[in-house]
Amino acid sequence: MKFFDTHCDTAMKVLDGTLDFTTGEGGHIGLPELIEAGSCAQVFACFVLSEQHPNHERERAEAMIAKIYSMAAESEGNLHVVKTSHELRSSCDGDGTIAAIIGLEGADPLDGLAENLRHFYDLGVRDIIPAWQDNPFSGTAFGSNTPLTDEGKRLIELAEELRVMVDVSHLSDKAFVDVCDIAKRPFIASHSNCRALCPTLRNLTDDMIRELADHGGVMGINLSPSFLSPDYYAQAFPRWQRALESSTTEEEKKRLRAEVNTLPRPSIDWIVRHVLHAIEVGGEDAIGLGGDLDGITNTPEGIDTIADYVKIPDLLLSAGLSSAQVEKVCYANFERVFTEVLAN
Repeated sequence: MKFFDTHCDTAMKVLDGTLDFTTGEGGHIGLPELIEAGSCAQVFACFVLSEQHPNHERERAEAMIAKIYSMAAESEGNLHVVKTSHELRSSCDGDGTIAAIIGLEGADPLDGLAENLRHFYDLGVRDIIPAWQDNPFSGTAFGSNTPLTDEGKRLIELAEELRVMVDVSHLSDKAFVDVCDIAKRPFIASHSNCRALCPTLRNLTDDMIRELADHGGVMGINLSPSFLSPDYYAQAFPRWQRALESSTTEEEKKRLRAEVNTLPRPSIDWIVRHVLHAIEVGGEDAIGLGGDLDGITNTPEGIDTIADYVKIPDLLLSAGLSSAQVEKVCYANFERVFTEVLAN
């Protein structure tokens, strides 16, 4: 089985020197794990937050993009950056290489101007999440729940003009509605689950899943325990909230994070539950995988690296999906939507 995963933060860790992509040491995704999994495509997010890199957002994003190109150059031909649907099809149809798609997680590097997407398009960016935290383009799920701004609407329009995938993960519910109103092409939620099963605002409601499906889009199952299991979420979320409060001391923040890291990992079966619910609500063409690996600390039981994705097909087959449906979840749905949106 092949795999197409639409979100990881591996490039950030490689840039910061905490993950060796060549060996996979230090993270969830390395070249050996991608090969072992049989990956045909991986979206590498470039996550840059103004709060963390004030006045250096563009520089940081460019450095992360350059790192993805160097990861490909050092892969001995196994990984290559793709910019067109033709290049993507070559990998997914079996030429033996892994397609690397470059995405911006949050449009902070655009300095508040949609027009600056053209610069990053020229650098190879083919997926854009307008905001991770409230910014000049949009409100977010854990922010103010404000809609797209006028500049955010221009960003969606320009992304469609350039044939860059619009990605609504992290956006507020109101911004999601705006994207639905503006979008003429399919869009995705690269790493979001089902809110009916786990009530975090980062997940999609059933109505949102239906809208995404009606637009020809696909959602990618996020492996964060807080987005999979309602019990884990109920225990973890209040601790994360307190850790983010300005009045919380550094010592208390450290203790709260340590408590989250000791919570029991949810069962791998939660992946199946979200897949089945998404199919029931949005249909078998609207669901895929977007693990958020190397962006999350904990994973469900049985998933320690992307190499463990090989366990997912049998779980889905055991749950009653057909072989054709399993292929859609594992790679074919995202191959279809990216092939449709990217330029030839």
